[in-house]
Amino acid sequence: MILRFLFELLPTKWSFFAALLCTSIISVSQEYGGNEELRINSNVYGTLLTPDQPTTTLAIIIPGSGPTDRNGNQQMARSNTLKLLAEGLAQKGIASYRYDKRVLTLLKQNALREDKLSFDMFIDDAISTVSFFKEEGRFSNIYIIGHSQGSLVGMVAAQKTSVDGYVSLAGAGQSIDNTIVNQIALQMPDLEKQAINAFKTLKEEGAVKDFSPALNSILRPSLQPFMRSWMVYDPQAEIAKLEGENVLILTGDNDVQVSLEEAHLLQEGNSKATLIVIDGMNHVLRIIKGDDLENTKSYNQPNLPLAPEVVNTIAQFILD
Repeated sequence: MILRFLFELLPTKWSFFAALLCTSIISVSQEYGGNEELRINSNVYGTLLTPDQPTTTLAIIIPGSGPTDRNGNQQMARSNTLKLLAEGLAQKGIASYRYDKRVLTLLKQNALREDKLSFDMFIDDAISTVSFFKEEGRFSNIYIIGHSQGSLVGMVAAQKTSVDGYVSLAGAGQSIDNTIVNQIALQMPDLEKQAINAFKTLKEEGAVKDFSPALNSILRPSLQPFMRSWMVYDPQAEIAKLEGENVLILTGDNDVQVSLEEAHLLQEGNSKATLIVIDGMNHVLRIIKGDDLENTKSYNQPNLPLAPEVVNTIAQFILD
């Protein structure tokens, strides 16, 4: 069954998309050099975390899909993934800025209009964030880290802002329409052809009316503008526009949301990029040694440590 908009893929073999709505409480750690609540503009609110020692290096962390907060949390999935990543980088001497997704900000303001959303809004927010710190001048070395959907957002933003490097964390290697069609082919094969035709019409004509009611959750009229704006971007083509020496593709082989094949597709798009696969790591950057149930539970275990190689690999990439 395909559920509603603002989704993350559930970490199971049987579910397709789940809507994870509502706001979440932001908690900010005080364990490191400094936490600064920082508003970039009316759409971007986040936390600047600096290490104990002075640094001129900043990582901007972009969250994944859905109403995700700066810590990587949603109402039904509270893993603290991005908060733990920021704290790990601080221990390595790297400052970071992580921010709430615009969707979450609009929800808090009771101002979310689905038919007005565009994928380019997320890109604009990332660009605005980079531009803010470049103009501020506190950091001379700026990197983008994009997780899940944020991988594609960061990929495009990196092209437009001349950052020092880019990291894709558990990012897809193909456009969202192809991703959805592949999921449908596995779970509802009878709908595959309809989905292909519907997305083709949406891409070419800007709207589609003739599709199965089973696809309504991803193709209802109010959502079509957003889906069309997202479909425009092919991660393989976008990553090819970056300087490969400054690109790190980091993924795990136990990610049931974004398969290992996606990372290889990204590297095919930019052969000079560095690809690192962490053994046993899942989508929320934890090492999973057990079954699907353990994988699922990790999405709501905020105190479960990240895979150590995540922070170590990113820090080495940035500091080298």
